[in-house]
Amino acid sequence: MDTGPLIKNSPETSGEYTGTARQNIPSARRYRLNRFSRSILRQRWLPAAFLGSFTVAALRFYGVSVPDIAVFATYVALGLALPGVLVVRSLYGGARSLAEEIALGLALGYALEVLAYIPARAAGMPLLVLAWPVGTYTLFLVVPRLRRHWRGSHRRGVPLWWSWSIALTVAYLVAWSAVAFFRANALTWPALGLSNVDASFHLSLIGELKHHMPPTTPGVAGEPLFYHWFVHAEMAATSWVTGIEPVVLLLRLAMLPMLAVLVVLVGTIALRVMKTRVGALLAVVAAIFMAAPSLYLGSNGIFTWGGIQDAAWNSPSQTFGATLFAPVVLLLVEILEGRSRAGGRWMLFAVFLVALMGAKATYLPLLTVGLAAVAAVEAAKNRRWPRSPLLALGMTAACLLCAQIVLFQGARQGLSLSLLVLPAHVWRDLTGQADPPALTAAIGLILVYLMSWGITWSGVLGLLSRPRLLARPAVVIMVSMGAAGLGMALLFGNQALDQLYFLRATFPYMGIVAVYGLVVLVRATRVSRVRVASVAGVGLAFAYLIPLACGVEIPQPQGRSDVLLFLPYVVLLLLFGATAIALIARRGAAGFALTLSMAAAMGLPAEAHARVLSVTHAATRAESAGAPAISTETAVPRGALTAGRWLRDHSDADDVVATNGHCRWGYEADYCDGRHSWVSALTERRVLLEGWTYTVTNWDRPQPGRQRNATDFWDADRLRSNDQAFLQPSRESIRRLRARYGVRWLFADERNTGREHGIANYAIPRFRSGDFAVYEIPVDPR
Repeated sequence: MDTGPLIKNSPETSGEYTGTARQNIPSARRYRLNRFSRSILRQRWLPAAFLGSFTVAALRFYGVSVPDIAVFATYVALGLALPGVLVVRSLYGGARSLAEEIALGLALGYALEVLAYIPARAAGMPLLVLAWPVGTYTLFLVVPRLRRHWRGSHRRGVPLWWSWSIALTVAYLVAWSAVAFFRANALTWPALGLSNVDASFHLSLIGELKHHMPPTTPGVAGEPLFYHWFVHAEMAATSWVTGIEPVVLLLRLAMLPMLAVLVVLVGTIALRVMKTRVGALLAVVAAIFMAAPSLYLGSNGIFTWGGIQDAAWNSPSQTFGATLFAPVVLLLVEILEGRSRAGGRWMLFAVFLVALMGAKATYLPLLTVGLAAVAAVEAAKNRRWPRSPLLALGMTAACLLCAQIVLFQGARQGLSLSLLVLPAHVWRDLTGQADPPALTAAIGLILVYLMSWGITWSGVLGLLSRPRLLARPAVVIMVSMGAAGLGMALLFGNQALDQLYFLRATFPYMGIVAVYGLVVLVRATRVSRVRVASVAGVGLAFAYLIPLACGVEIPQPQGRSDVLLFLPYVVLLLLFGATAIALIARRGAAGFALTLSMAAAMGLPAEAHARVLSVTHAATRAESAGAPAISTETAVPRGALTAGRWLRDHSDADDVVATNGHCRWGYEADYCDGRHSWVSALTERRVLLEGWTYTVTNWDRPQPGRQRNATDFWDADRLRSNDQAFLQPSRESIRRLRARYGVRWLFADERNTGREHGIANYAIPRFRSGDFAVYEIPVDPR
């Protein structure tokens, strides 16, 4: 009898009924989904993809078009980074991560782009700047032994968490740029006219360098330009190649790749010095948030403003200089510490030094001091003169002299030896008093300033646990630069406190060496991470509770004793000193490590502490005082952008323009603020006389008791001739502009002249938009 198959299908395979197996199907799907998600999160490309997407989203939100983003990214990648990477691979051996390689390549691309653009622009063919990337590609395709560099060499492995950390750090800077800068600096008129006070000046320099080489000051025709203008040349070159408007580059795009390069290279330098990625990440964070602790309620910019994020967009030359200086430090660390003395590294070092001369010469005296210190230490250790430090010192000194003699021609830019300039500015910011402080108060403020930086940099003392590390070339050069920067900030001065850029230039490197000292000491004493975190919490408490408890507002309300300005720092000294004594007395070397960790928590992120306190205090005062007045655009004239663009498109690059606007819009009533550059910025033309604040003549002439942005113009005849053409137009006044000064165009702000000014009787009306009218002066005015 047939009883059927000996083995029947099981319920699990036949699907005959539902049971436990069916209930396991969703679990299997969830397992496969989780496995897929984990595999995606482990992908090496994801941090870069996230950063790129986030950056594009921020740019699109703040008005940058997709074509501009695409063409800019393409040029940065193929016109700067890739040819730079090829050169780096051929000259700079050793294993590196892909991010390090791209950052070095892009930094080199920037340097070579500027050095190629200068002769190309001087020859009247600005697009010849493309000769360097095209030539590089050709060379690396034609020469057989160079072809291998297209593939690259062995790359150093990078933990995924490090890639994410760097990507998130750069994303933070992008977010900060969007919230703090993009939002306040529009791309459209009239809101563009309310941009950062220096935006029009930088935009005018880009326009000048798009059309002229060597450049002069565009706002005062014929006035020499002694300024760090290489970053403006870089943006001019990018504008020529990509067709992107200079205003979009200046206010949205140009600084973003530079910030990314700086973050990656600071992390790379820190990793070379410390050999620990956790410490290197802390150094990157310190480089961004480092400041002198401010224990007041209110904004204390001299103590806390000027780090990487603050200067990123407000000072393009500082950002560009920092981007080119980071490879210099990286190369020196490897050369001076004996890792390699290959000729290729010296060639790269020379290229970056030459680019630094015009990018930000501020770095060169700092580097000179650092290399001199290294040479002295090495000579004392080895009892012979060290070749590499002396060679690097000679190259740096030569570039410094060349910058001073050729690029700046000995101009002081108002900088002079003066020990009391910084405390006088601090006093004015803290008290609101215009009178300088008494000598005792000035000395007290200097001591407070030194104590504050001592707290921030106190981690360096951790190297005392291994004294031989203090003689490491990397440590010597960074500490010497930090000391030189602080010394220059105190010993020199001008009205704009430009000497502080010497100090700010050292932030990334003092951050590295301060964290390095902490890492060395904590490892040597074997202090647990829990204890370090606990005392760091105490440091954070000091940073916030002391200002709140003391309640010292700045600027000081009237009637308050000036002695109160020192109260928070006396309290800090007492509390910090008592805590440090207790820790060291109880735990010895471990207590010293905990003390320095407490100080680091106060100082290394002091910029963030100050910003939180300032915002909180401002919000509290706003609530008590009522809503603040809303800013309006009424001070900005209508039609300036349209009229300026028309004149740019219908005039020759060498034409000279005259205008009747010399004062910053909205600042004409009490005094004339000479920081006005919008006509030269929007027209990309040289102006006979616009704003003169940033000219070398204005900075180097003494005018006691007057701010540099409120001085009179030095050439009364030029000023009179310029203004008569608008206020009292006649055949003679118009003809004088054309015959004597070469002026071809009049750019009239009719808010100052009225519609019935009569200029049209002697010059040809060409265009009108809003408050502006454009006139052409014929060879023989009618």
